Amino acid sequence: MRKEPVFVGSPVAGAPYSPGIVVGDLVFVSGQIPIDPTTGAVVAGEFEDRVRQCITNVGAVLEQAGSDLDHVVKVVVFLTDMQNFARMNRVYGEFWGTVKPARSCVQVGALPLGVDIEIEAIGIRKD
Repeated sequence: MRKEPVFVGSPVAGAPYSPGIVVGDLVFVSGQIPIDPTTGAVVAGEFEDRVRQCITNVGAVLEQAGSDLDHVVKVVVFLTDMQNFARMNRVYGEFWGTVKPARSCVQVGALPLGVDIEIEAIGIRKD
């Protein structure tokens, strides 16, 4: 099968990965951290704001690939502190409707740029 890279804006200079890959009807979204694409800075403020930014970033890659959050079938959430699980869950629930994607959530020791959350996803392209 043919793989197509997905970029939102310009590729990140020196990054040895693609933000997304399309294979057939599947869209694989690399882990998205809470970076505001307009400023390039990590979102400050409350943890919930960073969760929203991660999911918004996942959505932007999906849309560039011809998909959207409604077409996500699997999500993996990485947290540096599992004490934030309930807070993440409340925000996460704002983004998906009745049929929520399958999901895993794991605690990790550290994430890029010292952030406290990262989210990756697998979606299906829209018809």
